[in-house]
Parts: sequence; structure tokens; C-alpha cells
Amino acid sequence: MKVSACSYRPILLPCELKKLEYQVDPYIGCEHNCHYCYVLNRAETDWAKEIRIPRDIRSQLNEELEGVPPQKIYMGYYSDPYQPSEAEYRQTREVLELLAEKGFSVSILTKSDLFVRDMDLLTEMEDASVGISVAFNSDPVRQLFEQNTIETERRVEALKKVKDAGVKTSALICPVIPYITDVAPLIETLTPVVDTIWIYGLSMSHRSDQSWINIDGILSRNFHDKRSRIGETVFSRSHPYWTELRTKLQAIGKDSGLNLQIHV
Repeated sequence: MKVSACSYRPILLPCELKKLEYQVDPYIGCEHNCHYCYVLNRAETDWAKEIRIPRDIRSQLNEELEGVPPQKIYMGYYSDPYQPSEAEYRQTREVLELLAEKGFSVSILTKSDLFVRDMDLLTEMEDASVGISVAFNSDPVRQLFEQNTIETERRVEALKKVKDAGVKTSALICPVIPYITDVAPLIETLTPVVDTIWIYGLSMSHRSDQSWINIDGILSRNFHDKRSRIGETVFSRSHPYWTELRTKLQAIGKDSGLNLQIHV
């Protein structure tokens, strides 16, 4: 993987999520290269070959935080803060060290288990939280759609470690790919290690999107018998599949008392 310096651009950005004002992405691009990723249409490089990083993330972010009151910062919106190169380049670690020094906290979303390395900083922060993103019941199927990520089991094991250390935890089941993702078993696996589970379906704007072109190719090669049904369902939010899934998930939440945030 080539890691190069990016052109100058702000590191501290407005956050589009509710109750969070700012976000930080320590990397430009993501070597996890999940084929369904919503950011692919704005990719600056081929993520299978190259990602980019700020030249001096700590100094630049320190300047951008001047005058910003301590608060929770989101990490994981446009790229995974714990993608494989983080083990060497430690961009996320530098951000966390600075935020901790300044009294900030973080909300992190990742497909990795590397966040366990940073438990010393996460436990130091007030109200820090870590969430893992999962989508597949079968490891061979996972490898078709996100081959550069680690197994779901490893993500869950890592989340248990930070939860046991007192860090708030959550999970994102996303994307739910119709007729491929079986949500109920994933909920059962995640329940012991999370406080909240967010559930989102695979959502595409146009069939010309790079993410859909990628997905359609995988379906054509590996799920030919389901390809047509999946495409029809993905591009119709009123499809009966989504209605039935919502009803099933609402029943699971009611019967179990789980905090399920259902967005399918």
C-alpha cells in the first residue's frame, strides 16, 4: 500500500451526525476498500493501491482546535481510522493523544480491532465510545465484499475488551444486503458487547454509482440467482423486503429490550 502526503485541506470538519458538531478523518481514502462504500464516488486514489495522510496531522489539528471548546469528536465517517496502515503510521493515535490532552472525547466507528491498542487513551477520556461495523454472517461472503477487513468475531472480541474496561460500545449492522445478510444472528452475537445497535440497509442512489457497479459485479459472479431480486430491492425503499425486515426487527427489540436503532 502506497501512503502519500495529501494536499492541504482542513482536518477538523463539520459532522453530519446528530449531536456531534465535528469529525476528523486521519486518512484520505481507506485501504479496507469495501466495495459497497458510499465514499467511493469521491475517491481521490485507487484505494487498493494508495491512500493519503496529512503532512503533520497533530500540528495542523492543534491549530484548527484553537478556540473550540472540549467536546466529543466523531472519527470514522469518510475513512476507517483503524485501517491497516494505522499500525505503522499511527495517525489516529496522534489525534487521540492531542484530543485527550485538550480534554476532548471521541466517538469511533471501525471495522478493525486495533482500537484495543489505544485503550489507555479511550479510558482517560470522558464519555468516549467505540462502535464496530459488521454486515456478514459468513466469512467467505465477507471476503467477497470487504476482503481487506478482519473477521466479525475478532471485531466483537475487541469490543468486549474495551467494554470491560468501561468504554461505551455500539455496533452498526450495515449494509444489510437483501437476501444475503441475516440480521437476527448478528444481533444475537453483538448483544452481550454493545449498548446500542444501529441497523441500515444497503442504499444506492444510482446504478451508475461506483459502489453499485462493484456490488453488481460481485452478485453476477457469486449470487447470480439472487442478483435481480437484490437489485430490485436495493433501489426500492418501499419494497416488501424492507417492510418485513422492519417488522421483524421491531419485534426483536420489543421482546428483548435491546436498543435497536432501525433504519431499513
